[in-house]
Amino acid sequence: MKEVFYFVKKLHSYSGKVLYLNLLGMIMMSLLEGVGILFLIPMISMSKIVNIDTGGIPFLGFFDFLQDIPITLGMPIILGVYVLLVIGQNILQRQISIRNTIIQHGFFRQLRIETYDALLHANWDFFIKKRKSDLLNFMTAEIATASAGTNSFLQFISSLIFTLIQIALAFLLSANITIFVLISGLILIFFSRKYLKRSLALGGKTYESGKNYLAGITDQINGIKDIKSNTLEESRMSWFRTVTLNMQNEQIDYARMNTKSQLIYKIASAILIGIFLLIAVNMFNATGGQLLLIIAIFSRLWPRVAGIQASMEQIAIRIPSYKAVIALQDECKLAREFHNVGADDIRPLQIKQGIECYNVFFRYNKNLPTYALQDINLFIPANQMTAVIGRSGAGKSTLIDLFMGLNKQEKGEVLLDGIPLSNDNLLSLRRSISYVPQDPFLFNASIRENLLIIEKNANEEQMWKALEFSSAAEFVRKLPTGLDTMIGDRGIRLSGGERQRLVLARAILRNPTILVLDEATSALDTENEEKIQEAIERLKGKMTIIVIAHRLSTIRNADQVVVLDEGKIIQKGEFGQLANENRSMFSKLLRNQMEASRS
Repeated sequence: MKEVFYFVKKLHSYSGKVLYLNLLGMIMMSLLEGVGILFLIPMISMSKIVNIDTGGIPFLGFFDFLQDIPITLGMPIILGVYVLLVIGQNILQRQISIRNTIIQHGFFRQLRIETYDALLHANWDFFIKKRKSDLLNFMTAEIATASAGTNSFLQFISSLIFTLIQIALAFLLSANITIFVLISGLILIFFSRKYLKRSLALGGKTYESGKNYLAGITDQINGIKDIKSNTLEESRMSWFRTVTLNMQNEQIDYARMNTKSQLIYKIASAILIGIFLLIAVNMFNATGGQLLLIIAIFSRLWPRVAGIQASMEQIAIRIPSYKAVIALQDECKLAREFHNVGADDIRPLQIKQGIECYNVFFRYNKNLPTYALQDINLFIPANQMTAVIGRSGAGKSTLIDLFMGLNKQEKGEVLLDGIPLSNDNLLSLRRSISYVPQDPFLFNASIRENLLIIEKNANEEQMWKALEFSSAAEFVRKLPTGLDTMIGDRGIRLSGGERQRLVLARAILRNPTILVLDEATSALDTENEEKIQEAIERLKGKMTIIVIAHRLSTIRNADQVVVLDEGKIIQKGEFGQLANENRSMFSKLLRNQMEASRS
């Protein structure tokens, strides 16, 4: 139950004194209800419908003065006070319900913010090891489930306070009868323990099913083009029917278990109440007034005790979500990159000499002997263009991720103007970089919003200048609403080349000191590729440019070409120099591409 206590602690730290004010309100509401019950006896006695002896019943001596008042006056007084008590109780209940809702949803928001903050600031290695769908599941279903537990907890506390106050009142009326009822209640709770265990087990199944469902749906939506082009609709529907049937059966199992526990509880309660009445009259010699009051108290008390049982089952079924959210937050904290995000004094890093890898080794899994990068010694001069080439899987993107501080070397050092890259200067480095990936990503928003997201203070002139640079201005002007055109999820309403040009425009708009292009022209036609190559040429000398390229024709004017193979640098030098090394990998790749272009 440590997970539950963790969330209680978090709830306390979030809500503060409001939680205690609510608890005080719950106590007042329970007291008002108890006093309202006490008013039943003088009301019934004064009505003359039933003659009840109230002698010897605590508290009711307070109402003796009403016996001397004419019934025409006494009854309205009692009824008026009773109505006021009920009104006061319901006003309190409304305020408590509103405050509980504020606490629950405020805590839900706080939990979301804390978890998302932890996710955003986790390092790249964390995201490599996680499924995207699992993280989406945490941010949607699991946090909502865990947060809903706060409502169950508040209901549990409310029922518990009411129960304790009503039991205390019943003790004052008749200790013997109350002890008997409490023992009966404890017996019921003892036998209901198995339902809590079943709730916990069902909670674990529900958590796994929800996670697998979202994972499958995410994969299929991402791969919908492959599904349709390969006519996989029926096999995917078969999977969907199976998964949803399992989820349906789990919910039905929970409903059966919950209703069974409540059924058994209510049947046992009815039997115990019957036994209680028999014993109260024959063994405890309860007076009519005592018996009536205790019946009134426990008729309200039993549903609350049943509510405690239901709240405990709801908390139990949410424990797996509690555990998952706690584990994710802890994992993110361990993987946190830096703690000064958002600091106003962080400025983009100005590279004056260059970026250097010195004896760098890196691998994704430290339990495996194979390194993705090994013995990397490389200097990238500032304000020059360096191209990185090699076969697929050679380690090109891994090397680029190392320069951007996404990957962290296992051995060796990455130096920025001779200073080791660390958490102290990582954010400055990131703010100086614009990265254009091979698979361009755009938000489901307008072109204007996609540009402003990287440079919020950019004016329209600057945006059009960046679009001109990337050869995107012409097609943007032809769109129905220009910069305000919505481009759909990941820019699906645009062609691949148009998306890539927009991402390049966004990168240039930032005015970076380091521009990283990962196959940034692969989706462009020859004419637009040549335009962008010319634009990149104009940037040489103004910023450090790092290019990953498969088309070797696009890097002819690079100041330095680095050839990777199996995680090692096997060649580096100028384009012409490497092309003249007849037996080298570079010259072989160049010949193959020239032959392919002729054919």
